[in-house]
Amino acid sequence: MSHKTRKDYEEEVRSWGFHHVFTWTDGPNAHYKPHSHAGLTTHLIITGQLTITYPKDPKPEKKTYTVGDRIDVEANRVHEVWVGSEGCTYVIGE
Repeated sequence: MSHKTRKDYEEEVRSWGFHHVFTWTDGPNAHYKPHSHAGLTTHLIITGQLTITYPKDPKPEKKTYTVGDRIDVEANRVHEVWVGSEGCTYVIGE
């Protein structure tokens, strides 16, 4: 298990060039319907897992990410997210 603190993870995401950085936690089996954001977003998973798909892609596929994974979502790219059965905590950079 990592000994990094929430602040350590947030500083790591800031080091990638993101200025608005915060930690978010979703409960078990949370679901985000298809949506998009005006700018690039990144997600660094620190506990749990999430599954994401891009429903407007020509051949949408679901991909699951776990602890330590980084997910970048391009500006205006429609995506849908399912959180795992144990919930998920991740640092978001915008």
